[in-house]
Parts: sequence; C-alpha cells; structure tokens
Amino acid sequence: MSTKQHHFPYVIRDLTTDDLDQYNALLRYAFQVTEQELAAAGWRDEEIKQSKFPILERADILGCYDENHLVSQFAVYPIPMNVFGAIYPIGFITSVSTYPEYSGQGIMSRLMYQSLVRMRQKGQSLALLYPYSIPLYRRFGWEIVSDKISYSVKDRQIPSKFQANGYVRRVEWNDPSFMNLHTRFARETHGCLLRNSLAWEEYWRWDEDDTCVAVYFDASDLPQGYMVYLIKEDIMYIKEMIYLHRDAQKGLWKYIHAHDSMIDEVRGNTYRNESIAFEMEDGDIRETIRPYIMGRIVDLDAFLSQYRGVAPGSDCRISFEIEDPILEWNCRKTTLVFQGNQCFLSQEPAPLQVRMSIGTLTTMLLGYKTASQLYWLEHIVGDAEAIRLLDKLFPYRPPYISDYI
Repeated sequence: MSTKQHHFPYVIRDLTTDDLDQYNALLRYAFQVTEQELAAAGWRDEEIKQSKFPILERADILGCYDENHLVSQFAVYPIPMNVFGAIYPIGFITSVSTYPEYSGQGIMSRLMYQSLVRMRQKGQSLALLYPYSIPLYRRFGWEIVSDKISYSVKDRQIPSKFQANGYVRRVEWNDPSFMNLHTRFARETHGCLLRNSLAWEEYWRWDEDDTCVAVYFDASDLPQGYMVYLIKEDIMYIKEMIYLHRDAQKGLWKYIHAHDSMIDEVRGNTYRNESIAFEMEDGDIRETIRPYIMGRIVDLDAFLSQYRGVAPGSDCRISFEIEDPILEWNCRKTTLVFQGNQCFLSQEPAPLQVRMSIGTLTTMLLGYKTASQLYWLEHIVGDAEAIRLLDKLFPYRPPYISDYI
C-alpha cells in the first residue's frame, strides 16, 4: 500500500462546548430532524442546542475535522449499569454521525477505535449503543444484547380482575418517590442503567407537557412501582412501567383499567424479553419484538474481574479462543477458571475448548443468548461437552435495558 493510501487528511480532536453549533448541526443533518418536527414537539432550535450542552460537558466526544469543519463525531457517555448485581462503569455510545460526503473513508472506525481505547483507560470495560445499522456494528465486534417488545391492548382486553393491597397516586415528574424507586429497581435488575441527572434529562426530552407519572404505594405507604404515560386521542401510551413485586404490577394494571371509559387502546413497551400476553385474561393481543441495544466487551480482563453471572457452585476450566476485529488486547487464547459464582483468567490450557468472537462472548455473558443457541447458530465452535457446561455456567437471563442516551 502506498504512502498516499495511508495518508489521513483530517484532524481528530476532542469536542468542547465551543463546538456546540457544529455538533448540533451535524446531529440535525444526520438524523434529519426538521423544523416542523421540532415545532410539533414544542421545541425551538435554540432550545435543542442548549439541551445538548450538558452532553458536551459530561461526555467524552471525539470529532473529525476537515480543517475547521466538523464532519464526524462519536460520543461516549459514562453511566453505571447493573450486571448480575455488580455495578459496572460503562460507556453508552451516542451522537454517532458523519456527513454523507465523508463516508467510506474509515473516519468512523478511527473514532470508534480511539474512543474504545479511552474507555479502557478509564475502566469502562463494557460499551452499549442503540444501533442505526446492526450489520455495520457487528463488523466492529458489537452484538445484540437486549430486545424491546411493543404491545397493543384493546380496552376490552385490559385485565379487570387484578386486585392489590395498595393504591396509586399521580405525582410530579421530579417527585423523589418516583426517581428513587427507579434507583432501587436498577440495583435489583440485571442490565438496568442507574440514571443520573443527565440520563433523566434525556428521559424527558421529547415528552409532552401532559405526560403523567403514577406511583403505586403499598399498604405501608411505600412506593413499589410506577408508570409514565400519556393519554392522547383515546389511546393510553405507556412510556415505562416498573414494579418491585407482583402486587405492584397488579396495582398498576388495576389503575390502567380505571381509565377504560376514557380510552380505546393501551400501547406500551416492555424490556423484560418476555411476552405479557400469557398473563392477560384475553391474551389475543398484538405484540412485536425487535432488537434494541447492542453491546461489546471493551476490556475482557477488567470485565471478568467484576463479573458475577456464573451459576453458584461452579468448579471447572474451559479454554477460550477470542477473536476481536478491532481491539487487539482482547484477541487471545486463554482459560477461564470457574469457582463459586466467579471466573478468573489463567494461561494453563484446559481439555475443553471453544472459539468465538468478542460479540458472541458479550451476548452470552450478559445472558441474552445461551451457549447452545449460539452453537446452533454457528457463532461458537467447540466441544459438545463444553457447550453443555457453558449452558450450566451462564444461565439464560436477558438484561433489562430501557434507556438510550
């Protein structure tokens, strides 16, 4: 390859708050947010720019410049995540965009690599993103790790027999019983992000003023669940519903049923990777499932040092050959030693061996797919006994990821 082919004519540097106008302009162009759409949502252009100001202050954003013109950007927002009870500092990838005339020049791959290197340096061993192209990110070692299930329930299908010991009250958006409840839920729920102030700002960014928050309180007046919803044109749109136990879930559905004279339909989303139709009296509802979040392990050593997703009582060894298309430190042959509910890396070979990509390893360790499923799909190569053992070590438990920054 000639020197000219190796030449990269652009400059990569950090974005600062001084780059707000160019940052916003690139986002607007890449995602085709029109003035009409902003006006319909009640936003002015200046408000949009100022709303992105905190991301520029708190995120690690790399930009590619053609002279003084921003042509591509890649942001990593730091946020904690519950991974099988261990709280990981992770990076959520956001604001990924490039002007079309600069595509196909390897700019995004450079920004991604440098950003992942920085994540490793900061101790962020796992990265997540909401993909605009699943095939593209798979080429860079990412894999699907969570689903989003959307449902539609007619008014006559809303459960009518649920009884609960507590009660529901509507509260303000900034009510501490509401936000603290999400923190409790996140600390108990595998895959959930622990929302900080900016995550909450992003959560509300495009909601209408008449969006409501309803909290379920138990018989001791303690908050145990909530739902965020909007009623518009005879449809109840449920943005989010969380609950800490079954009684809270029933109490929230009872509250929904109390609106049956006001609405014709309930539409919502769930991120538990399980259908809600079975628990309905009339389960003939419409549900659609789609991939939601992709992830990749950034630093295997650091990720495993915190990992607690191994089935209790484990005591075995398996040799792994890991392939990573862009992060050379993850490409290796190593042995995982399993003890109790933890695993450790060792250089001593083991009789059982498997080979897989870093993306496949990520989706297995996060519980989205089992080893036998991945083996059947030819994502894992290895001994049949090793696959059976991996299924025992890493149970199927898909992560609950409902946010994207």
